[in-house]
Amino acid sequence: MSDFARVAVIGLGLIGSSVARAVAARLPDARVVGHDVDATVRDTARKIGLGHAIADTAAEAVADADLVVLCVPVGAMSAAAAAIADTLPQGAIVTDVGSCKASVVEALTTALPDHAIVPAHPVAGTEQSGPMAGFATLFNHRWCILTPPEGTDPVAVERVAGFWRALGAEVETMAPDHHDRVLAVTSHLPHLIAYTIVGTASDLEEVTQSEVIKYSAGGFRDFTRIAASDPTMWRDVFLANREAVLDMLQRFSEDLAALSRAIRWGKGDELFDHFTQTRAIRRSIVEQGQDDARADFGRSHE
Repeated sequence: MSDFARVAVIGLGLIGSSVARAVAARLPDARVVGHDVDATVRDTARKIGLGHAIADTAAEAVADADLVVLCVPVGAMSAAAAAIADTLPQGAIVTDVGSCKASVVEALTTALPDHAIVPAHPVAGTEQSGPMAGFATLFNHRWCILTPPEGTDPVAVERVAGFWRALGAEVETMAPDHHDRVLAVTSHLPHLIAYTIVGTASDLEEVTQSEVIKYSAGGFRDFTRIAASDPTMWRDVFLANREAVLDMLQRFSEDLAALSRAIRWGKGDELFDHFTQTRAIRRSIVEQGQDDARADFGRSHE
């Protein structure tokens, strides 16, 4: 159970609004103050009653917080941290939700050198964005990876771990650079591939856009869902984690070339063995509860 009584959520998109909703649902004694740099988002958050209050500035939002959750794109972390530096209470702990951690650790420790920093990455989300997209159960049975810098007070780390567990997440701890390599292959590269293949289909001169939409098979349809993710967030992710992404992209390119050769030379056994191996990985993901085992990913066909 979390022991935080006053939580500030900076950034009220999908993840930030879900954090606010989850705290309200699971930690009803905690007070939540939200802020977003976009005045339209703040107005929407007020209208839907997100949190106990919506502050017009980040500095105001964190003035009495004991936990600050930065839910902004990774490229905006440094500016967000600088905006709260002067009013952040001395004992407050700062965490975040970014999917790149090495750059976040550097940005937050530089801007807030006198505060406990426990970066986090809840591995959860949808292709939707904005304060209306959030929901309280987003983190249920999903992993949240903590990447505290060396020397971080273990009590602070455990308090942040308790917060994410209270929101329904399973918690793991990794070094920031290791996290970035793992997520480069499990999240960042798949998004890059999705953006590419959807763009390729759209650019084909001999296939009209209406045909791409009309005849979308399951595989392409799922790529379009991934490719619908927030452009600002993913631009920042690829730039912040460029070395790991480029490394994994090179590995992927080499593997793709090997498959191309197998297809070109009719090596059916090689293709079958590869597809059998990848099918086993899919089954492992389902067995660990990280996806729906129902047919067609649990989609309703009514």
